[in-house]
Amino acid sequence: MQFSTEILPSSALSLPLDSVDLRLLHILQRDASATNQTLAAQVNVSPATCMRRVKRLVEAGVIERRVALLSPTHLGHGLTAFVEVSLDRESAEALAAFEQRAVAEPGVQQCHRVASGPDFMLVVQVADMPAYHAMVQRLFTDDANVRNVKAFFSVHRAKFETHVALPAAASG
Repeated sequence: MQFSTEILPSSALSLPLDSVDLRLLHILQRDASATNQTLAAQVNVSPATCMRRVKRLVEAGVIERRVALLSPTHLGHGLTAFVEVSLDRESAEALAAFEQRAVAEPGVQQCHRVASGPDFMLVVQVADMPAYHAMVQRLFTDDANVRNVKAFFSVHRAKFETHVALPAAASG
């Protein structure tokens, strides 16, 4: 895969990125376990330059964190739910309070405030329906401000990706 040699403007991104940065990001978001020496060889820079580049990308927040992706089903977390949550009161304090509770809940993998519909969308990964019901009790039922909850349960995961699309490769 070729990446543009043009430096992307800082107005489009929080940090200008050149083709070396883009190649590093392409490799790391598919396999963050690559050693610095391997990365350097793959992007044709010295190990010291590679380390400085990756450190710069981390410090700028372009690389948020490096993690291992685990198989939920192999670890006994076979139930995935997508949950819409609407609150009764939508003040800044009420939204922040619910968000804080949702973020603290171990079964909540993602928590998004959304517009034009419910107040929040949650991605929940738990062991089974009893575990889901226990989470519902803690997070929704015990909160007098939760007006409506609508859950959708995954019956088949056709795709799961974590990579972010990088700018298009240069043509020619």
